[in-house]
Amino acid sequence: MTPETAQTDDKTGSLRELITPAQVVLWDFDGPICRLFAGRKAEQVARDLMTWLRGQGLHGLLTESERDSLDPHIVLRSIDARRPDSDLVTELEKRLTMEELKAASSAMPTAYADPLIRTWKAVGSRLAITTNNSPRAVREYLEGRGLISCFFPHIYGRTRDLQRLKPDPHCLNRALKAMGTAPSSALMIGDSVTDYDAACEAGVPFLGYASDSEPLLRAGAKTVVDSFDQLLKVVQSS
Repeated sequence: MTPETAQTDDKTGSLRELITPAQVVLWDFDGPICRLFAGRKAEQVARDLMTWLRGQGLHGLLTESERDSLDPHIVLRSIDARRPDSDLVTELEKRLTMEELKAASSAMPTAYADPLIRTWKAVGSRLAITTNNSPRAVREYLEGRGLISCFFPHIYGRTRDLQRLKPDPHCLNRALKAMGTAPSSALMIGDSVTDYDAACEAGVPFLGYASDSEPLLRAGAKTVVDSFDQLLKVVQSS
């Protein structure tokens, strides 16, 4: 057996150990299912939100590190922490939702995600979306790909309570409760440390998906894949 074959067998074994007990699979949306901002990067959306804040004379509500993150969810959550339940937060969330809805029509499907979703559903697993994105944008994308029936009605996205965005496990706990599933009988697929942290807090086993595995591995994730092709083969053979 070559080292490459042994490595593949080890990864297959790790994937099988994760998916065998999973009655429910909780999917993050942007990353594992598609690249939402394929046509217009999330960084530009964050810049646009900050430009709008500057126009309102409120750019100073963000710290330098929050501005440097170029993450629209960090911008939104940070403003909400300082101006909770305000018209300002409502307007920012509305603007982000509109950007996500526009992006859904041009989002780039993640390689092997569509057949993996359909196969997992076909072999009897139940699927849910647990995301920081707008559930409206998620539904728009899934309907366009013919995947909505694989998840509906279990789409748990951003709510008005923005402090419950991941890494808070709120959306995962909503999914588990609605589906009547114990955390140990579920599996979370995510591409960020916030996904991993939310899964840990909820007690849900985690599978990372990322081209750069180092951040997730440093955070403590045990299994990270950079493609779903091998996972698809494991599910097909289960």
